Amino acid sequence: MNTGSAIRAESVGKTYRSGGTDIHVFDNLSLEVRRGERLAIIGESGSGKSTLLHLLGGLDRPSHGRIFFDDRDIVALSDRALADFRNQQLGFVWQNPSLLPEFTAFENVMMPLLVRGVGREEASHTAAVLLREVRLQTRQHHRAGELSGGEQQRVAVARALAGSPRVLLADEPTGSLDFRTGDMVIGLLADLHEMHGLTSVFVTHNLSFATRCDRVLELRNGCLEAPSVMDLAAGVVVQDATRLGGGTYV
Repeated sequence: MNTGSAIRAESVGKTYRSGGTDIHVFDNLSLEVRRGERLAIIGESGSGKSTLLHLLGGLDRPSHGRIFFDDRDIVALSDRALADFRNQQLGFVWQNPSLLPEFTAFENVMMPLLVRGVGREEASHTAAVLLREVRLQTRQHHRAGELSGGEQQRVAVARALAGSPRVLLADEPTGSLDFRTGDMVIGLLADLHEMHGLTSVFVTHNLSFATRCDRVLELRNGCLEAPSVMDLAAGVVVQDATRLGGGTYV
């Protein structure tokens, strides 16, 4: 693993205004993600995990602080430049695959490339390769509604990789899947991380998923901390986490 910094957040804070009250999600939060690393971020619901992922992905802007990809401060970019950066450098996977229902799996993977202006032949080739990598080559001409939840999520993963991103950001990628399907997707994400030379940041409640990553951080009370091995083994860190074998960590 190249241990250089791929992502660096410096003294980042996020405050929302709600009902005349300021809600501070976190303040002066710092984070470094090494190039090639698989980082899992865990924490109780409402701790700010998804907010942090949105900031790292340039989908929202911090109230203060800076976020660097290599030496590029994305907070300083214009809205247009930031959109171009997301399109060219990042891949996103969400709990809900949000596939376009009127299109096939193949067309859903092609779509971001066509929007980018890639020729149809090249986009078609890329989609075919990625659908083989996620083991859906025999289902590529099925529409989204004809696919199982796990198959839809694999299409979403292929779509996220279509633009050859350097960084993959995933928010609860197994959250809506049963434990067996979720375990398969976890293994697939690990394989694709290596195959595509990615830096990956996962927000998850699944402690089995988290502990298979290179590093685990817990977001608690606005701070990122490394949970102890005992905490992870006992399952006391995330009270609503899903056990791989069924049930919950309570």
